[in-house]
Amino acid sequence: MIYSATVAEATEVLARSSSLTSVPWYGYIIIGAIAGWLAGKLVKGNDAGLLINIVIGIVGALLGGFLLSFFLDTANGGWIFTLFTALLGSVILLFLLSFVKGVARK
Repeated sequence: MIYSATVAEATEVLARSSSLTSVPWYGYIIIGAIAGWLAGKLVKGNDAGLLINIVIGIVGALLGGFLLSFFLDTANGGWIFTLFTALLGSVILLFLLSFVKGVARK
């Protein structure tokens, strides 16, 4: 029965990563804009416009939420935790994008 325990644990992790948070949908846009802007300032050479910052922040929030869901219960976080998660994911996303750009140039 080791297999069923592993499947149950994986199902629990996936359920935590897809759970709704206490932040409304428009909150993700606001948090995405802030996180994308901050990530652009932290990762040099990645300043973009407001719309790109929102996209980077929202995608970063999804990436950060997915990665953190393996260690924490991300669904119970509020605005500050969601901002931290989005910022973390946005910085990771910008580093990955700059790495891909660097590899493509060589």
